[in-house]
Amino acid sequence: MKLFTKPKSDEDKLIEGCIAGKREMQRLLYELYSKKMMAVCLRYAPTTFEAEDIMQEAFVKVFSNIGNFKRDCPLEFWIRKIMVNTALKHLRGKQLLTVSHEAEEVNNLASESFSLTGYSLNELLSMIQSLAPRYRMVFNLYAIEGYNHKEIGELLGISEGTSKSQYSRARAILQGMISRQENNYKENVISS
Repeated sequence: MKLFTKPKSDEDKLIEGCIAGKREMQRLLYELYSKKMMAVCLRYAPTTFEAEDIMQEAFVKVFSNIGNFKRDCPLEFWIRKIMVNTALKHLRGKQLLTVSHEAEEVNNLASESFSLTGYSLNELLSMIQSLAPRYRMVFNLYAIEGYNHKEIGELLGISEGTSKSQYSRARAILQGMISRQENNYKENVISS
């Protein structure tokens, strides 16, 4: 009597091909995820050139460690985590993650809600990239990647309070950028 076995998914076949070192499967995995992962790297890196370097380094790690992938989460999530960790390591090495530990009053910062809808991906990316590295890292990790402040503190070697403060300050800066853009738009509409 033959027992029914679950057929392998396309993702399983892709993973197994990469584990076996098949170049075609590695190329396919890269093509499947490179655009999304470049967007992740661009949020962390100060320049496109550095984002490309981070992404390439991270994909080397993906291919080197794919045999350790436990398949307890989607492959994309696992790859994204490698991208984020590689970006943080890269920026630590460049000492761009030096965080000031000064006490900041955060109760009133970024208290109003704001929306990023209505902005193109390039506009949003430009605003986020213009943040100081320490603010950009905390903002990305909290608002986009979904880490909590305790996890961010552990990743960056800062206190949970400092993470909250940095995030609040990043939001306040982004709010200021959005307000300035909206005011400029209104002034241009009125003057035309």
